Amino acid sequence: MLRRASSFAADDYNSWIFDLDNTIYPAESGLFDQVSYRMTAFIQETFNLDRDGAFALQKDLFRRYGTTARGLMEDHNMDPQDFLSYVHDIDLSGVTPDAELDAALANLPGKKVIFTNGTTRHATRILDAYGIAHHFDYCYDIIEAQHRPKPDPLIYDELLDRAGLTASKAVMVEDMAVNLKPAAERGITTIWLDHQFDWGKPEMTETHIDYIARDLKSFFRTLG
Repeated sequence: MLRRASSFAADDYNSWIFDLDNTIYPAESGLFDQVSYRMTAFIQETFNLDRDGAFALQKDLFRRYGTTARGLMEDHNMDPQDFLSYVHDIDLSGVTPDAELDAALANLPGKKVIFTNGTTRHATRILDAYGIAHHFDYCYDIIEAQHRPKPDPLIYDELLDRAGLTASKAVMVEDMAVNLKPAAERGITTIWLDHQFDWGKPEMTETHIDYIARDLKSFFRTLG
């Protein structure tokens, strides 16, 4: 379902900004469950906590700092490299090329970029597994952002500048509603993928959501 429009005119735009986790792949795939599990495992081992204590710390850091990695940097003076390498080492053996997603991306006009709080390496593995990496011109990741996560407004400006995008001609697709607010403030058209795993959902306001779909392919199917 879409909000505020009965149809979406893809030809009105010349650039597309996609989140990665729970966006390029659906939340129901379980891929991010692997990432989350490994985050907890890393914290459990690093701080000698039981599983529940490690999970609570993981979520506390995420809510206060935007990413668990940023929280480990700020609260515990940790270099995030080992953490990011560990948590993104997920099993993709069950992922196969997605012909429907490939065709839908091919039909979108203009430039396509990834905007992720993860790493480019993680994004590349996912895109390659789905057989869609060739559609994307650029990836702005957490490392290029100097570990400033979405929704830090400054990194949206950097993304637009470095990717050469015009906000009024761009669309951003994201599963965390709170991350769409800075995009909307810059004149980017926003599409929120509404699923039960959105930790930022309580902060959603209608003012920065232009369209709603359940997942990426559901949205593409509305384009006809």
